[in-house]
Amino acid sequence: MTKAVLGIIGGSGIYDLPGLENAREEAIASPWGEPSAPVRRGTIAGLPVVFMPRHDKGHRLSPSDINYRANIDVLKRAGVTDLISLSACGSFREELPPGTFVLVDQFVDRTYKRESSFFGKGCVAHVSMAHPVSPTLRIHLAAATEAEAIPFARGGTYVCIEGPQFSTEICYATVAMVTDFDCWHPDHDAVTVQDIIRVLTSNADKARNLVARVARNFPREHEPCPIGSDRALDTALITAPEARDAELLRKLEAVAGRALRV
Repeated sequence: MTKAVLGIIGGSGIYDLPGLENAREEAIASPWGEPSAPVRRGTIAGLPVVFMPRHDKGHRLSPSDINYRANIDVLKRAGVTDLISLSACGSFREELPPGTFVLVDQFVDRTYKRESSFFGKGCVAHVSMAHPVSPTLRIHLAAATEAEAIPFARGGTYVCIEGPQFSTEICYATVAMVTDFDCWHPDHDAVTVQDIIRVLTSNADKARNLVARVARNFPREHEPCPIGSDRALDTALITAPEARDAELLRKLEAVAGRALRV
């Protein structure tokens, strides 16, 4: 049988693995580009473990900037046979409050910037995602969370969006101007371009009136946003100051200068 080598990918807030014995750092080259960071090899209770911080130390990488293919490639080259990923996430369910660990069994991928496969032109493969999570690993994780008295849920769907995408650094609102019922309404399933343009034109006229009215009545002094949109970056910056890229900081001066002047 193949000797088990456990891989751990640390998410937000997990940049090291305490308890890793005989730890040593190893940079492994990948033909897929630069991984998030060098791996850390060691053992825990005699089990070989390979750790990689997904965002690098200091949280240098945003989710959209991570080279996921290189990370997996490097972990495979390090001999990893079983891989556990730790990810910070929000909850859509009241029964899953903060502090709960959800042992995910399905994924919904709503990303659009990252490469989604190792395969493509020259070697095409359609890898099944019907059952993306190892039931065996989930059993081990359930036993471990029970032993640690951590509140957890068996099973859940992880919805992955392009990020970071918590909020904006400006008070923001949208007026969605409806032009048609799309295709779902049984009495309006033959919408023409002419119909849409007619309503669009009418909407534009109303929108101009709306904007003028808002402008006339709008307070002349900025009102603090009750949900904190205008100060969203106060608690959103996660990259350590010493790990921030100077060129990017210069680019961010207009949109985030207030929060970045530390």
